[in-house]
Amino acid sequence: MDAVDQILEQWRQARPDLDVSAMGPIGRLSRVFHHHARRMNETFARHDLNAAGFDVLATLRRSGPPYALSPGELMASMMITSGTMTNRIDQLIKQGLVTRAKDPGDARRAVVKLTTTGFDLIDQAVAAHVKTQNELLAALSDQEIAALDDGLRKLMAAGERDSGH
Repeated sequence: MDAVDQILEQWRQARPDLDVSAMGPIGRLSRVFHHHARRMNETFARHDLNAAGFDVLATLRRSGPPYALSPGELMASMMITSGTMTNRIDQLIKQGLVTRAKDPGDARRAVVKLTTTGFDLIDQAVAAHVKTQNELLAALSDQEIAALDDGLRKLMAAGERDSGH
C-alpha cells in the first residue's frame, strides 16, 4: 500500500458515496511527474541549463541545419507567450548559446540560431537527458512503457481536444 492508496482509503471511509477510483492514477501521475521533473532538472543543471533553456536549445537542435528558427516558430513549438520567449532567448544570448539576427532571406523577420557553443552544449545535455529518462523508466518493461505511452497519448489528445489546443 503506497501513499496514494492510503489517501484513497481515507476518502472511501470519509465519503463512501464518492467513486474516488480516478484519484489513484491522477495522484500517482502527479507524484511521478514531480519526481521525474526534479531528476530532469538536476540533469539540466549539470549542464548549467534550466528546463526552459534546454527546451529552446533542443528545439533549435532538432530543427536541423542551419539550427535557426524565428521566435514565432519557437513559440509555436513550445506553446508559450512572446514575452516568455523573448526572456528565454535573451538569457541564452547572454550565455553565448544562441544569436538573434535579421533573417538573410527576409529582413522583416528575426532568426534565433545556435552558436557553436550552444550546439555542443545541447548535444551533451540531450544525451544526458535521454540517459536520465531511460533511468526513470527502468522499472518498466518495454511492453509496459509502450502501454503507458499509448494511454498517455489518449489522455493528452482528449485534454488538448477539450482545451482547444
